[in-house]
Amino acid sequence: MSLIGTWMQRVALAWLVYDLTGSKLMLGIVGFAGQILTFLMAPLAGVLADHADRRKLLVLTQALAMLQAFALAALVFTGTINQWQIILLSGLLGLINGFDIPIRQSFVVEMLESRADLPNAIAMNSFMVNGARLVGPSLAGVLIAAVGTAACFAINGATFVAVIAALLAMRTRHLERPPQNGSVLRNVHEGLAYACHFAPIRAILLLLATISLLGTSHTVLLPVFAQDILHGNPRTLGFLMAATGIGAMAGAVFLAMRPSVRGMGRIMAAACVLLGVSVIGFGLSHNKALSYCLLAVAGFGMMVQFAGSNSLLQTLVDDDKRGRVMSLYVMAFMGMGPFGSLLAGWLAGRYGAQATVIVSGACCILAGGLFAARLPMLGRMAQPIYVRLGMAPEESEHARL
Repeated sequence: MSLIGTWMQRVALAWLVYDLTGSKLMLGIVGFAGQILTFLMAPLAGVLADHADRRKLLVLTQALAMLQAFALAALVFTGTINQWQIILLSGLLGLINGFDIPIRQSFVVEMLESRADLPNAIAMNSFMVNGARLVGPSLAGVLIAAVGTAACFAINGATFVAVIAALLAMRTRHLERPPQNGSVLRNVHEGLAYACHFAPIRAILLLLATISLLGTSHTVLLPVFAQDILHGNPRTLGFLMAATGIGAMAGAVFLAMRPSVRGMGRIMAAACVLLGVSVIGFGLSHNKALSYCLLAVAGFGMMVQFAGSNSLLQTLVDDDKRGRVMSLYVMAFMGMGPFGSLLAGWLAGRYGAQATVIVSGACCILAGGLFAARLPMLGRMAQPIYVRLGMAPEESEHARL
């Protein structure tokens, strides 16, 4: 319920910004404001996740996000909304998410009885997120056309009650948390050094950051494609986002069917190439049906790459550094998004939305190829961890990441 509301708000906010301003650059600025604080706050959240009660922290972050949605709804209902208020409230949500997402990613392991279930749990979570992506944008398109964007914001605020109630009802297994040694900056540095010095984790994070920065620019430009290139309306925008969600759900099912994370690196590299090819096709398309199909393929590629990265990182990382490494995951996954949004908005304003999207697709293909070339070496380094976790025989002829 909460995620459906979140997707409704994303679509409504994008439409509101473009309807108020008609500016491609402003779409990029709002996307930047909504994610830059996620990038900056994630390291601090990682330290908190390693040393504090994650469930209580999540209740707080969800309550604050609920208040942000209601504030946005009130401003639109009263007709007092303007550009600076949108940027300010987007920044506030980015600040909240900067704490919420790393803590939530680290909390997954507390809900499981067995570590072996982790890849399936991550795939299930991804399926839920993208199931909401399928429903939310479609509902948003209908509501925007019928009653305006304010209803989407109000409904999103109300849906946070469901996730807060679920968190309060949970009884998770108790985990001993180590005391915090030294300052926050020292703990952040320790987590960063750990991730940088272990090549498999470093390579996964770099690939993720590259795709988030350069490979997802089409998402922030979807209002431009819906209105100017495909000559549609809010419902068209909802269908474009829903098509991405359908492909992402298929990607989540594909990952959930896999018995192990072994071989995931090769699949991630292939997913980057698939994403790049489909995004280039979308940039060239002027047909609605073809654009929907291409975005579904792109959604599949994005899901496999992002969720695959999550599964590999959660498998490879040491428990006492999980929160800090997952904060780096958030910085790479969502924190690079604002820079990508700003870059996409500027490039689209200067060279056009279609050219921007085509270049981003080419970057995905290049990144996937470079990652694939390093896989044999990374697999050999990850093999001892697989052996220790009982995921691979000690004498293995082929180390696969």
